[in-house]
Amino acid sequence: MTIRIGRRVVLAGTVSLAAWSAAAQAGYPDRPIRVVVPAGAGGPTDVVARILQPHLSQILGQPVVVENKAGASGSIGSAMAAHSPPDGYTILMAPSTNALTPALYGKALGYDVVNAVTGVAYVASVPLVVVGPADGPKTLPELVALLKKEPGKHSYASSGNGGIIHLAGFLLLEKAGVDALHVPYRGSAPGMIDTIAGRHAFQVDTLGSSKGFLDGGKLRALAVMADKRLRQLPDVPTVEEALGFKMAIDTWYVMQAPTPTPRPIIDKLNAAFNEALRNPDVVKRMAELAIEPIQSTPEQAKKYFDDQMAFWEPIIKKSGAKPE
Repeated sequence: MTIRIGRRVVLAGTVSLAAWSAAAQAGYPDRPIRVVVPAGAGGPTDVVARILQPHLSQILGQPVVVENKAGASGSIGSAMAAHSPPDGYTILMAPSTNALTPALYGKALGYDVVNAVTGVAYVASVPLVVVGPADGPKTLPELVALLKKEPGKHSYASSGNGGIIHLAGFLLLEKAGVDALHVPYRGSAPGMIDTIAGRHAFQVDTLGSSKGFLDGGKLRALAVMADKRLRQLPDVPTVEEALGFKMAIDTWYVMQAPTPTPRPIIDKLNAAFNEALRNPDVVKRMAELAIEPIQSTPEQAKKYFDDQMAFWEPIIKKSGAKPE
């Protein structure tokens, strides 16, 4: 009899918990949502998040707050988001770097990239631009010639060790047959400041991060890492045009949520992101920065992320990149 009563109590508690969970999902969101950006303010990931922020707030009916948490190639902020309650109130703007950190950090990463987070939406992709100081080499062939003439003298900046920005620079140097010292920063913006000052020979980054400096004459665009020239930089050649070998690399952004965030919440977030990415103001602003908005399902977001992990793993090993 005691056991039966106990079972009834447990069952009643289970039903009550399930009812509470369903009610919470139905009322989602009823408080502010935090979007963790695992990079510094002003960098490309931050730019994309802040373009979407006001539109997401309007669609979801609650404040959407962007929180920057940089460090360790994004793993600090990403681990914080991954370990948050799976209730939809903390989500992660995962940049392309996050697909590379498992190969870079291994078990020391701090969270399980495959199982601790799940896909919400594949948000956008952005081709990369090779930039240099305004008073530096005027073309990409001139930069390569300088690096060949003065081996070991020059460096290049990146937004973090082992990220796509870093590896894009590594691959460019490898294909061109030259070398330069890699100097990682916590985000693109501080590295850009030193590149502008002439402390680095070049930097690979997104147009969103560098456009203001290009427009202001503080940086010079040497080439774009894309299959064709960008509408926003019609006079800047592709790497293939400049050096004769094909090199098209995108950086990209996938929204993720802690596992196991309930599917109704995932679907609501996915619908909100897709709607925001269709907004004419968002489309226009992203176009100005050569950012391509993407419509996706949660499953497509997860598959794209997983495919990128598999693609970049051998390149990371070849580069010899080490954790910061």
